[in-house]
Amino acid sequence: MAAAPLHTTVLAVHRDAAHQFSKETVPAIVLEAGLGVAGDAHHGRTVQHRSRAKVDPHQPNLRQVHLITASLLSHLVDQGFVVAAGELGENITLQSAPGLQWEELIALPVGTQLHFAQGAVVELTGLRNPCSQIDRFQRGLMAAMLDKDAAGNVVRKTGVMGIVLAGGTVAGGDTVQVVLPALPHRPMERV
Repeated sequence: MAAAPLHTTVLAVHRDAAHQFSKETVPAIVLEAGLGVAGDAHHGRTVQHRSRAKVDPHQPNLRQVHLITASLLSHLVDQGFVVAAGELGENITLQSAPGLQWEELIALPVGTQLHFAQGAVVELTGLRNPCSQIDRFQRGLMAAMLDKDAAGNVVRKTGVMGIVLAGGTVAGGDTVQVVLPALPHRPMERV
């Protein structure tokens, strides 16, 4: 796989105050340091995802921001699904051309920082694990979001999760600088 580009652009941004599967597309979102997306159900220092909060409501929220690329949506269309930006529950949909392809996004190492044009910084913490809700959204979508690599390891295509290091506004059209962490790089795992 080719090296990931060091920049991309925001296609669209999304949030939803309720714990629903899809999120509403909005003109801009505000990221708050250590908390996530203002006005989103997953905003908070401690875990906000229902299944994880049931296990331990005091664990840190490593899933403050969910990001995918537009190429994932195109990949799903090629498989017969109809999925628009925001419908997979992401907060930020990134452009793919020019920009990151879905395979490049999920291959970035833990600790990669995304510096957004208006000052926000998100640090990647891991991969989003698709849950059963995805099949309720569209039958068969769960299987389409999971694959295996040549070594037989599970590949989760559902995007990446991150925490907000620096707050700021993020809007469609904003540029994003991708900053890799210092070596050695550690691959992302599900969070």
